[in-house]
Amino acid sequence: MSERSASSAVLAACVALSLPALARADDTGADGGAVDVDAVARVTSSSSELRAGPGLAYRVIHRAERGDTFPIQGREGTGFWLRVYLPDGRTAYLLGDTADTLLLGELDGAAAGAPGVFAPPPLASANGGLAMTGGVFDANGYAEIKPAFVVNASLSLEPYVGLVMSASGRSLLYGAGATLNLAPDWALAPYVSIGAGGFSNLPNDDQFALSERNLLHARAGGGLLVSLRWRIILRVEATNTVLFDADSYDNVQSYVAGLGSYF
Repeated sequence: MSERSASSAVLAACVALSLPALARADDTGADGGAVDVDAVARVTSSSSELRAGPGLAYRVIHRAERGDTFPIQGREGTGFWLRVYLPDGRTAYLLGDTADTLLLGELDGAAAGAPGVFAPPPLASANGGLAMTGGVFDANGYAEIKPAFVVNASLSLEPYVGLVMSASGRSLLYGAGATLNLAPDWALAPYVSIGAGGFSNLPNDDQFALSERNLLHARAGGGLLVSLRWRIILRVEATNTVLFDADSYDNVQSYVAGLGSYF
């Protein structure tokens, strides 16, 4: 596969992952900023469950404590359900019997406004995640998919599969690793990661001088997680990978960026 085809594949993967964000573009202002709100709901019960729809049959997507405030989008016509913004930009429904409705001018001190481009990171409440990234691996096109199993806000276990695309053939990088989030409460959070696994080089049929090779690899790197609305994560990462077998080893650098989400 040519480098142009590799770049097209990476771009297509990133666009496909970003479609949910584009579909929700009508929730933001023309400049991409926060939507103006006039009132908020402040939870008055000891705790309250916010749901995906206006009814008890809908799943719970957030739990709030007494005193938490949420910007109000509107009120449903059936039942006393308030349609509100969550801090990460998602829409949720709050039972009005568990909250007071207040105008912004009636509040003492700062209150939650409608969310903007950035949002609090979802790591504290997440159980898993998925990221798709693309970039370069040893100056060749590269795409990687990486699920995540969230142990806690600071630690995730992340298997991965990556495809290296060059003029002479394809290579498959696969393994498992761990990511340590150094500032899980920040919207722009640095992290470090390590991993290890295998590497299979598959030359094209017309590359008679090359043969299939199976190597081991170990890698370490770091990057930045940027938390956006709707639990969308922008991920930028630089990694050094050592490819080796019993007779040789080679250092390779990769630089990738992409989108993901924690859920």
